[in-house]
This record gives sequence, structure tokens and C-alpha cells, in this order.
Amino acid sequence: MAFTAADVKKLREMTSVGMMECKKALTEADGDFDKAIELLREKGLAKAAKKADRVAAEGVVCAKVCDECGIAAIVEVNAETDFVAKNADFQAFVNDVATVIIKENPADVDALKACKMGELTVETALQEKVLTIGENIQIRRFARFDANTVNVAYNHMGGVIGTLVALEVSDNLKDNATVKELGKDIGMQAAAMNPAFMDKSEVDEATLAKEKEILLAQALEENKTAAKPKPEQIIHKMVEGRIGKYYEENCLLQQAFVKENKVTVEQHIAAVAKELGGEIKLVKCVRFERGEGIEKKQDDFAAEVASMAK
Repeated sequence: MAFTAADVKKLREMTSVGMMECKKALTEADGDFDKAIELLREKGLAKAAKKADRVAAEGVVCAKVCDECGIAAIVEVNAETDFVAKNADFQAFVNDVATVIIKENPADVDALKACKMGELTVETALQEKVLTIGENIQIRRFARFDANTVNVAYNHMGGVIGTLVALEVSDNLKDNATVKELGKDIGMQAAAMNPAFMDKSEVDEATLAKEKEILLAQALEENKTAAKPKPEQIIHKMVEGRIGKYYEENCLLQQAFVKENKVTVEQHIAAVAKELGGEIKLVKCVRFERGEGIEKKQDDFAAEVASMAK
């Protein structure tokens, strides 16, 4: 079956694949348009698999709350370059993935990929994005909060950092705008200060013991060179005091509130609750920063150029 230049152009517009590949697909399909699309999808998926070994450390974090149901989700989707992360189509895809998480409540990333996104599964839609964009794209992680709490999402720097905050409140405060503003402030605090724990009660014994060991060693070393060395009992009290400082630096509720550093986040929450005549408790906070913990590949530009010249 013959095909025309217009067919090649149409196929390119539909698939976003290069003109030469579209022409090859139509030739291989003997001009059958549907078969050509099928062939390109097969080839595209093959290319996507090859791209999967490339490091995807950029991308977008999207946190959102459903206006209708109150369920919240946060998801990190990684790409290889910041250029793609700023692409409106890519950002819309990440937002759609967050919507699927809210609606379907998948157990993990594999379950999420099997969920429907329109006519396609999330995995198929993801592979089509890889084909269209030409980069390795990975759904890395997500979290979801049910609607039994007041959930507030905060996105920082266009998706570089995202946070979800869940507040347990008394019935009279469930639709209170001040409570939601409080949730946003807490989300901003978590984004800016990157606490390791939500509350000091979450610090495990092993972490605490290690921190005390380090602080004790530091205090003993300082004591050696002190003009007036302190007794060991005083040294241990100093260490306990410094543990308090550790909590202030690493635990969200014990941190100084960024908008009023004379009070802690915990004290600010209590003050807002008192002012509104109700109860407010921070029960969950999730913070995702794109690419955190992923080792970025350092490209050798000269070697890359040399390999292209071969």
C-alpha cells in the first residue's frame, strides 16, 4: 500500500517521533497507518527500556489535595534534565499521576503503574512520555493521606520540594481557613528546614545513643583544653543540654517557628488552637525533595564527543 509525505507528517504529529523513523515504520508496515503506529510504539518502548539505565535525578515533586474529597497525595517523578522538569507537558503528567494516587489508593509504585490513567495504564502513559520526551523517566515514590484529617499541600520552587501536612482538628475547625493557613506554614517550615523527624518522640534509641556518644566525645575533648576543666557530672549535664539542641534542629515540632522564632512550631500550633477555641494536632508531615539520595552521574563531555565521532 502506497503512502504519501502527508502520511509521514501526520504520523509524526501523532507520535512525536522523527520523520525518518515515521517513514521507515510506514515502509515496514507497507503503508498501513495503524500498523505503523503499532510498530513505532514497539520501537519506542524498546528505546525506553534502553534509556532506563540512565540516571534520572531531576524531575518534579507534586503535592495536591482533592477539593471535593479532601484526600491528599504527593509524588516524585524523575527525569534526566532540569529542562524536561520545567516542561509543561511533563508537569501535567506528574499532576495526573498524583490524581490517580488520590482516586485509586495504590499500595506501591508497581500497583500505581497498573492503575488506569484515562484510556491507558500509568505505566503505558509513562512509556509514551519516555518516547515523546526522549529521557529516562521514573516514578520514584509517593504518599497519600486519607480525608479524616485536614490536609494541606505546599509546593516549593516549581516542584523542587513538596510537602504534605495532616492536621487532626476538633469538629468546629474542620473547614477553618486559619487552620489551612497554619498547615501551609508548617509545610513551608518543613520545606525550608528539612527536619529529620516530626517530633522528638520519633527519634529512635540507636540514633539518640549515637548522638550522645558524639556529643560526649566533643565535650570531653573541649574539657581537655579548658582553662578550668569541669567535673564529669557537669560534662554529662552539658551533653543532655546539647541533646535538646539536637531536637531543636532536627525535630519539626521542636524547631523555632520560621515566622516567629521566639516560639516553637509546637507552641505556635497550641496558640492557634487556643485562639480559635478548638483542638489542633500535627499528626503527619511528608517532605519530598526531587533527586534526594540519588547519585547524579558526572558526564565526561570530552569522552561523549569522542564517542559520537566514532
